[in-house]
Amino acid sequence: MPRLRLLCALALFFVAPAMAGSFAGTSAGASSAGSSASSGSTSGSDKVVLQARDDAAGFVASDGQIRGAMLEAALRHLREVDPRAREASDMALARAILAQ
Repeated sequence: MPRLRLLCALALFFVAPAMAGSFAGTSAGASSAGSSASSGSTSGSDKVVLQARDDAAGFVASDGQIRGAMLEAALRHLREVDPRAREASDMALARAILAQ
């Protein structure tokens, strides 16, 4: 398990900054779509995506080999609330989750 954390940390250090600019629109749009659909308090959308960060890190670090349940829920949710997310790959969305 410590090895996975190290891989995740390295992936975040090298990959997230480079990808943040490219996918910021997707992740920001998904967040704003989710929060505008709520009553103004912290929405379930934000929680689903934030709770998937660890799974997203494992997914990115393993080059898509590790797929956690929280990540699957977040991917499904993002694609339901944001049309741009429907066109994005799982890897692109996982990186966008990490960039948030």
